Amino acid sequence: MPRLKVVLMGSGALACPLLEGILREGKDELAGVVTQPDRAAGRGLRCAPCELKRLAESRGLPVWTPERAGDPSFVAQMAERAPDVIVVACFGQFLKEDLLAVPRLGTVNVHPSLLPKYRGASPIQWALANGERETGVSVLYVTPKMDAGDVLAQERMAIGPEETAATLEPKLAAKGADLLGRVLDGFREGRTQGVPQTESEATFARKLTKEDGRVDWRRPADEIRNRWRGFSPWPGAYAFLPGGELLKIHGMTVEAGREGAAPGEVIEAKGEGPVVAAGEGAVRLTAVQPAGKKVMPGAAFLCGHRLAAGMKLE
Repeated sequence: MPRLKVVLMGSGALACPLLEGILREGKDELAGVVTQPDRAAGRGLRCAPCELKRLAESRGLPVWTPERAGDPSFVAQMAERAPDVIVVACFGQFLKEDLLAVPRLGTVNVHPSLLPKYRGASPIQWALANGERETGVSVLYVTPKMDAGDVLAQERMAIGPEETAATLEPKLAAKGADLLGRVLDGFREGRTQGVPQTESEATFARKLTKEDGRVDWRRPADEIRNRWRGFSPWPGAYAFLPGGELLKIHGMTVEAGREGAAPGEVIEAKGEGPVVAAGEGAVRLTAVQPAGKKVMPGAAFLCGHRLAAGMKLE
């Protein structure tokens, strides 16, 4: 069975298991990795390579970091490599037709959702935030329209009630690596036919902003907790204490509400953490981080802060 020449394009944590999976299987040639340029990060704003670049370099693989993947010079470089397949995972740039035309068998994307649901930049986060009980991974052909190509393979996964974006992403990444392996097997065997998506069922998972993490106490308690699950670790969940001090929220449980309590009102300030009224029900803040402090249990927070029933969080 002929070996395929594969180029991997990615920048997020989903891409690293794909690289390791291709190398581990040893069935195909990983001809190189394309990722984002080094970006300034940290308090010193020093340029640092992404995780995928570090991993590729440690494996002795060629790495390209184009500012724009559509630049003719970069497209020419890819054409010189003559890949059979380009694999994309969380690359963060739209790919134009001239690049998509380079690989002999096409460009495929490993996307962490059950397409056509949750197309876009943040499918894991919004599936959790919306309270989905099931998600999965899809491998699809890349087309000029975002996440809209024919689906080559798909696998489902249940979402546990305690799952967060931080715990779910590596599970989906591992499943994506296995699924990609099966798709590449199919390509080597001449099976390259995908299934069109149903456009009427498509939903969009937009990119998150920091403002998405601010708790809207008018929402039902279940929804507030689901959004915390989806937005952990970034942008996280946060609110403001009386007086305007920032309070980051690292853990919460859903509790019974109290009739007549306004959204954001503290209805209990004892036990395992403060209980705050929501639009429906309430949430107990079981782990928090006041400004300038380390993460602490909700009970420890109550010991050191004068938060009392009747006060309000914004």
